[in-house]
Amino acid sequence: MKQVSNMANTSNGSLATLLILFTISAAIHTGAAQFPVQSQNLIADNVSVVEGETATISCRVKNNDDSVIQLLNPNRQTIYFKDVRPLKDARFQLVNFSDNELRVSLSNVSLSDEGRYVCQLYTDPPQEAYADITVLIPPGNPIIESREDIVREGNETEITCTSMGSKPAATIRWMKGDKELQGKSKVETTYDRMFTVTSWLRFTVTREDDGVPVVCIVDHPAVKDFQAQKYLEVQYKPEVTIKVEFPQGLIREGENLELTCQAKGKPQPQQVNWVRVDDDVPSHAVITGSDIFIENLNKSYNGTYRCVASNSVGETYADYILYVRDALTTTPKPTTTTTTTISATTSPPDITQDAAPSTEAAAHDSQAGPEAQRLDHAVIGGVVAVVVFAMLCLLIVLGRYFARHKGTYFTHEAKGADDAADADTAIINAEGGHNNSDEKKEYYI
Repeated sequence: MKQVSNMANTSNGSLATLLILFTISAAIHTGAAQFPVQSQNLIADNVSVVEGETATISCRVKNNDDSVIQLLNPNRQTIYFKDVRPLKDARFQLVNFSDNELRVSLSNVSLSDEGRYVCQLYTDPPQEAYADITVLIPPGNPIIESREDIVREGNETEITCTSMGSKPAATIRWMKGDKELQGKSKVETTYDRMFTVTSWLRFTVTREDDGVPVVCIVDHPAVKDFQAQKYLEVQYKPEVTIKVEFPQGLIREGENLELTCQAKGKPQPQQVNWVRVDDDVPSHAVITGSDIFIENLNKSYNGTYRCVASNSVGETYADYILYVRDALTTTPKPTTTTTTTISATTSPPDITQDAAPSTEAAAHDSQAGPEAQRLDHAVIGGVVAVVVFAMLCLLIVLGRYFARHKGTYFTHEAKGADDAADADTAIINAEGGHNNSDEKKEYYI
């Protein structure tokens, strides 16, 4: 009997509870029907969060009239109803609850938490706003590789950079020194919704690229300044230059010559040789490593001397043109004005050139040779012109002198001949003739 009585009381209590809930629900709907809410506005924001970090979801209401706010997960399960958390997931924590906001945090976010979360406001009709959570997964350390470790100048090289396991897919950029280069990329999707990006960079190397870093830069919203780099190692042919140790300036007969061959390459040249183009090196020339020494020069040594350097990449050379000039001569000091003028005009071209500025004397012999020849010809032509002019002047002076002393010469015997009637009278009347003509007459039979 007692059990039946208890059952009756329980059923009556349940019915009473149901009746109360029905009455409350009806009152709520009746009030909503009588006073519709038009000005309430529900707002939610999208969230991007790195895997393992904390995401915050905020449901905000403008002009709320005490309507109920709740937050649902992508499976439409209630996370929070007002300030109550029905979902048994301790990672969700209430940050703030008020009439105008329901803010919830989700710690230790994983890829499975990604999706659309629903903010719901109990109005008539109900309002919903959506907050999309995007989980960012940073890529692993980029891997940079090259097709070969050592590249020869003039050859093309290829460098590869790989970024693995990211979400979303990363972007790869290339820098060589301070210059950005364009590569080609490919994106692959893995089974766990991750992305792998591979980029290739191809370019032709020069000797200036030796030691320059090539940098692979990975751009991703989850990381900053993520990069890997590789330094280029370039082999190149030698660079050859020739230095004149002595003499400085123009090279003359009887002097000594020393040249040094400077060669630089990668690898460093092991072979440095001196040769003479189109002829043999003088027999008494001394070659020591990269130096060549020739003493007591003469014009027979003129020619092109070549320094040849080689390494495993190739061979390079540089040329030096030797031009030996006449030895210096000493001109006697003039004693008269005339000799001074002649000496100045007929002086050898070499002495004239010796008076040139020191900068001209220091010019390279290979360039001074042809110019000096032209200068010699010009000086010789000037001397000849001066001599011809002097001879012409001398001829003119002599001609005027002889013209001034030119005249008619008469003998004493001829005077008076014009007035004589005959030859005998002319002889008698002539000045300085024979006064005693009668005594000296001669008769011829």
